[in-house]
Amino acid sequence: MVPGSSRSIKGGARRSTSLALLLAGTAMLAPASLNAQTATTAPATAPTTTTYGAGTAPSAVPAATPAITDPQTTGAVSADDLTPASNEDYLRLNQREPTIDGLRLRTDNPEYDRAPGIRIGTFTLRPSVSETINHEWRKDGDTKTSRGYLETGIRGTLTSDWSRHQLTVTGEGVLQNNISGEGEEEPRANVDAELRLDLWDETIARLRAGYSFEREDADDPNAISNAKNQSAVNTYRLGAAVERDFGLIRGSVGIDFDRRTYGDVELENGTSLSVKYRNRNTGVLTARVGYELSPALIPFLEASVGKSLYDLREDPLGFERSYQTYAARGGIELDLGEKLYGELGLGYETYNFEDDRLGELRGLSVDGRLNWSPQRGTDVLFAVSTDLNPSTTPGDAGSIDYNLTNIITHQMRSDLVARLTNSLTLRNYPSNARSSDETTWRTGAGLTYDINRYLALTGDVSYERTTRDQGDTTDITRVGVGLTLRR
Repeated sequence: MVPGSSRSIKGGARRSTSLALLLAGTAMLAPASLNAQTATTAPATAPTTTTYGAGTAPSAVPAATPAITDPQTTGAVSADDLTPASNEDYLRLNQREPTIDGLRLRTDNPEYDRAPGIRIGTFTLRPSVSETINHEWRKDGDTKTSRGYLETGIRGTLTSDWSRHQLTVTGEGVLQNNISGEGEEEPRANVDAELRLDLWDETIARLRAGYSFEREDADDPNAISNAKNQSAVNTYRLGAAVERDFGLIRGSVGIDFDRRTYGDVELENGTSLSVKYRNRNTGVLTARVGYELSPALIPFLEASVGKSLYDLREDPLGFERSYQTYAARGGIELDLGEKLYGELGLGYETYNFEDDRLGELRGLSVDGRLNWSPQRGTDVLFAVSTDLNPSTTPGDAGSIDYNLTNIITHQMRSDLVARLTNSLTLRNYPSNARSSDETTWRTGAGLTYDINRYLALTGDVSYERTTRDQGDTTDITRVGVGLTLRR
């Protein structure tokens, strides 16, 4: 063998070795590259699991947040803070079936069917605008009315992209404009901001602020009869909490404050009626401690004490409606991943009014929510809450309301999502109250078809029925269709 041939063989061997090393390195880096492309920021609509219990007990603060209907969700029930588990594939335990050759499916990219949003410095803004045309049929006893109306919805989420801490701002608003028939328009709005501060030694602080606007429902027991427009209700919220893990023990303490104001009621004769005597301030202090039996199972105990002060010491009928509230409950947190997670708490609460003639309200409280994903593309939410609804009826303290909600979403296709919503509200008054108990049932169904990642077509139908121990039954049916533009 000549020397030139030996050098050629050695050079070829070196090239073969280098090529083999290059291919091995590429194979090792490829998964990391794919993961880097896939593990993007979770959608703004994806729920976050919160261990903090302060402020989550509706028994402590009386209905501080009005029901805000997502413009893309059926109007049967509010889905603003009751969103089921995210159906993004990269979050799920039951992933899509891979292709035979192992290539990544196009729909595996969580950004594929999602508007990219607007980058503003270290924040990402995801706005959407919707326009729907709706018709409503209403029956109060033997009285029937109907109206057609346009509904414009604006929604947005602003999320920070910081290495530590996080600021999230969410807002939405709905305007209604009657185009036929007669009926009360129902504008509403909601803005919430939360700053999470990652401190030291498994310690987290949360600062919250919010504002809500709604018009009081004509079916509310405190609504003014024969009014052209019910009172506009403004709610301002502030809150702070500290959470800390002590090994297997988790503790949190927080304080929440809200102020609720009521605007004048417009009567049918053209005059207005002031209801400022209903304006009040409420503060609640809540403490919670839990013990980690396992990462998936955490029993907890929670207690709260609060005070509600009205601007006017006495209402026009001479009743002092300021009150103190005490609540205690125990429950369990469950976290089995994206397939099943949530919490449920049972307890007892009492409301002591300053006026002895009003006595006190007390009863069992049930609060919790459970998210379940039985299969890929299907999400089920069960939620229950207990609230106080102060009364303006002479001699009545108010009612304890129990709210049950169920929301089912199913991805029929990659661009078609079906929804089914149900809710039940039980409004219970003391046995000696002048007001009668009420039961309200709502059900609805809807479809959302994504024409593309920026534009969606929506359709909804809902039915609501309110029955009273004394008084007429109310039935409301709504249908609507519209477009949603996302960015």
